[in-house]
Amino acid sequence: MDIVERVKELLIPILEEKKLKLVDIEFIKEGKPVLRIYIYNPEGTTIENCEFVSRRIGTILDVEDLIPYSYTLEVSSPGLDRKLKNKEEYEIFKGRDIKIFTSEPINEKSFFKGKLLGLENEDVKIEEDNKEIKIPLEKINKAQLDF
Repeated sequence: MDIVERVKELLIPILEEKKLKLVDIEFIKEGKPVLRIYIYNPEGTTIENCEFVSRRIGTILDVEDLIPYSYTLEVSSPGLDRKLKNKEEYEIFKGRDIKIFTSEPINEKSFFKGKLLGLENEDVKIEEDNKEIKIPLEKINKAQLDF
């Protein structure tokens, strides 16, 4: 099991305790290694949420000695302009406004803006102008939350 998968496994009970969602984990080894954890709270991710997760996972990682060398631990929200990277995020951010750019036109359009309804099979569902639209995942060039 690689570091990211093990960290994910260790994070689940910590996040569940505060009803937080895991958005992404990055482990960058170049230079001084950095472990970045992105969390989301549907009611608004606070600095207290980030501090709680950082303290808890930091202690566990130290005890487990999962990363046996010096590294920086960063815990934050995904940010306002972050692109959605994986399928799970379409469920995490369900109900939020989203902008989607496609690699080829769908119904003569390559840009969609509406409310994210979630993921169904391999299609992202959104509501745009009171109509439900399904956009195949493989045709999405870029998707990001719209604030």
